[in-house]
Amino acid sequence: MRRVLRLAPVLLLAASGASAGEVTVAVAANAAEAVEALAADFEQRTGHRVTVTVGSTGKLYAQILHGAPFDVFLAADQERPRLLVEQGLAVEDSLRTYAIGRLVLWSSDPTIEATPETLRAGSFRRLAIANPDLAPYGAAARDALRALGLWESLRSKIVMGENVGQSFTMAASGNAELGFIALSSVRSPRNGRVGSLWEVPPNLHSPIRQDSVLLDRGGKNPAARDFRLFLQSPKALETIESFGFVVDGQGRHRRAR
Repeated sequence: MRRVLRLAPVLLLAASGASAGEVTVAVAANAAEAVEALAADFEQRTGHRVTVTVGSTGKLYAQILHGAPFDVFLAADQERPRLLVEQGLAVEDSLRTYAIGRLVLWSSDPTIEATPETLRAGSFRRLAIANPDLAPYGAAARDALRALGLWESLRSKIVMGENVGQSFTMAASGNAELGFIALSSVRSPRNGRVGSLWEVPPNLHSPIRQDSVLLDRGGKNPAARDFRLFLQSPKALETIESFGFVVDGQGRHRRAR
């Protein structure tokens, strides 16, 4: 996919006299490492401090509904950020897609071929996926298995993590021989295992469009607004892409429906 990069407005650096602030970011597990890298770069550039909280999209959304003090929400889907706008808990014109996730079937054991044929053969004990009711990557994995006609036949072998990070841990540890995980987990510098990989064709599941939104509290926080602008910068887009996501670089506003 061709990327079109557009320059974001220039951030005010701490050295320019702007006072440093703090921003709290809630991020879906699959994007955690990318956001940690972005936060470190943002802190160096601006002098603002960033606190990152990681969890499943569903759990983070529930925490926000109960008043968790987050400024920015980077979800693994589009639904929860949209709902927060509709519920008056987020700034409508801040709703944007920051990344498009890529689902893969992976085994940490290079002798196990991570392929649809291996799934059909069923000669393995466990298949890890994220909980489809909590995590978009889990819903995408379920979609893919249904498209392959394997959801019912493999249900007894499926073990679920609360989020895609947990399903990666199960596959990486060998507790599950195979796992439907995020490509970002395989690309992570912390993953020392090559293993075997099959990138799931996008036509087997709905696009994993991951939206970010400035929460109501963040709309009143200059540091949070700066972080939102930073996410649209060419440097940030390159960082996100390097972790295995697709980015379009458009930074287009989408009205909540």
